[in-house]
Amino acid sequence: MFIRLVKESFLRNPRRKLLTGIAIVLGMTVATATFTVAVDVGDQLAREFRSFGANLLVTPRADTLPVEIGGVDYRPVSEGAYLSEADLPKLKTIFWRHNILGFSPFLDVPVGVTDYQHAPSGTNFSATLIGTWYKHPVSVEDGSTFITGASFTHPWWKIRGRWFADDSAECIVGASLAEKYGVRIGDLLKLSRQGSSDTKEFTVAGIVSTGDSEDDAILCPLSVAQDLAGKHGEFRSLFLSALTKPEDAFSRRNPNTMSPADFDRWYCTPYISSISRQIEEVFPDTQVRPIRRIADTEGRVLSHVSLLLWIVTIAALIAAALAVAATSATTAMERRSEMGLMKALGASNVLVGSLFLAEQILLGVVGGCIGFAIGAGLARELGETVFGFATSPRLSVLPVILAGAMLIVIIGSWIPLYRAAHLSPAPILRGE
Repeated sequence: MFIRLVKESFLRNPRRKLLTGIAIVLGMTVATATFTVAVDVGDQLAREFRSFGANLLVTPRADTLPVEIGGVDYRPVSEGAYLSEADLPKLKTIFWRHNILGFSPFLDVPVGVTDYQHAPSGTNFSATLIGTWYKHPVSVEDGSTFITGASFTHPWWKIRGRWFADDSAECIVGASLAEKYGVRIGDLLKLSRQGSSDTKEFTVAGIVSTGDSEDDAILCPLSVAQDLAGKHGEFRSLFLSALTKPEDAFSRRNPNTMSPADFDRWYCTPYISSISRQIEEVFPDTQVRPIRRIADTEGRVLSHVSLLLWIVTIAALIAAALAVAATSATTAMERRSEMGLMKALGASNVLVGSLFLAEQILLGVVGGCIGFAIGAGLARELGETVFGFATSPRLSVLPVILAGAMLIVIIGSWIPLYRAAHLSPAPILRGE
């Protein structure tokens, strides 16, 4: 009987039901679109921010401070600590190994340039030779091959010409250095390590513009720089690009003072601090430092975008709840006589309120399903238009949207229906 009453009540006054349904559909459409985009936009923007380059720097804990004059590191190669190239595959064994998008080892060697094709007579100068990878395969313990290098950690570098081939006698020259000394693509450079008579010849494959100290340096394959420095299988610093979650108050806490439950939560969240801790565990005696100008920018932008989307979602839900409240109040006033008759026949306050509330919940379910379908399409359009990527419908969002729709109709209808259900039937039936 209750279901029959709800059915008959639902089919009456379709215009009022339509207005309530439209309000719910609009609210759930906006909520679905913004919620879907908010879920996808964090990961997508974080990947887009990887074009900023590496956000972590790994160095030996016992390394000495660099001695730079005019952009040239005059620290002897024999000084300081080094890291082992053989340990690099361990980076893909940490808990957040899939968040490691790329890494590139660097080895600086102070050299002297003694001759090149377009050199003015008697020209020689000092520079820093930087050994690194461009696109280098790394064999991982699970048997797969991970391609990484400066193309992943420093994607903003602009090359005129082409990159050197790994393990070749080729190099690229910084734009400032090339302009200062007239080095051109195709030149043959003769380099010798500071304090040594051994020389190596490099063919200039390209000119690189970085906007940083590399503009005054020469870059070559890591293995070649290791041979020149006599540091086979070693490097001095590691730039690493990791997909991280923006920092919050919890991530800034000292993990050594956390309870076991809090530590597990922190360790299993891809904060830049927790990923740094895991890198230090597989690279003992190292210091992992976030590159703050990149990490902080990512965190601020992601937080602001997420906050904006959540504000829009909450505003849409509040507007839908107010619309439901207005239509519910009007419905309750129009059906006072019906409620009075039901109570005169013995219906309790709970039964009367439940009857009309069930009608509103049914509207919420129908409106929520329609709003989810429209919102999924709107989310795809928003993703492509605003953020440059298409979001895919997430069925996991549907239960959240339906729960939100029912919560909206319950909150919006509660006060009008509560007051109507507690009216005295006698004055209503007398027409007062």
